[in-house]
Amino acid sequence: MTADSIHLTSLIASRLCHDLLSPVGGMANGIELLVDETDPKMREQCIDLLAQGARRTATRLRFFRLAFGAAGGFDSQLPAAEIEELVKAQAAEGRDISVEWAVSAAELSKPAAKVLLNYALIGIDALPRGGTLAIAAEERDESYEIAVRAEGTRIAFDKDVGRSLEGEIEMNDLSAHTAPAMLVRLIAQDCGGGVQHALTPDGATGGALVLGAILPRG
Repeated sequence: MTADSIHLTSLIASRLCHDLLSPVGGMANGIELLVDETDPKMREQCIDLLAQGARRTATRLRFFRLAFGAAGGFDSQLPAAEIEELVKAQAAEGRDISVEWAVSAAELSKPAAKVLLNYALIGIDALPRGGTLAIAAEERDESYEIAVRAEGTRIAFDKDVGRSLEGEIEMNDLSAHTAPAMLVRLIAQDCGGGVQHALTPDGATGGALVLGAILPRG
């Protein structure tokens, strides 16, 4: 394992821990309240909050397992319906984001699924005030074509995320926030594919971020 791969792995782990801290912390607080609470109605509310936190944590772990991990082996095919479920659950985390899903294939290759999930994560991050996340993937004879469009009243797109997608940033300059973009680039590069992005600055009706990838099959 090279120093670069160790550094990227560490950053991905930091991102995962950061995103899991909120639901896990909420569960810990709920348990503390439950221990000292004697009122039956309040105890019931605490239990409901714990159940919500457990569901959120489980969903995020499933999302990150597919987006960052090696679930099922790198050559396996993943059900598109499961990926859709995870993307919609991630988008619903405290934000008014609607997801438009246009993936015709019943299954996606592991590289295509990873790129789509990480693009979805970047798109969700770019919509702090909510908006629309449109996801499309088409399976052609020799390639997958993936497109993710994040559109809203405000687009928050870190230029370093774009630089990571373009390969214009050194590995040592990455952060936990920009690491998923670098992972996308490395996956596409390993497959012999390519990635691109385009940003429409915020205007009177908002802005948009478009992320695209073409990944050879096989």
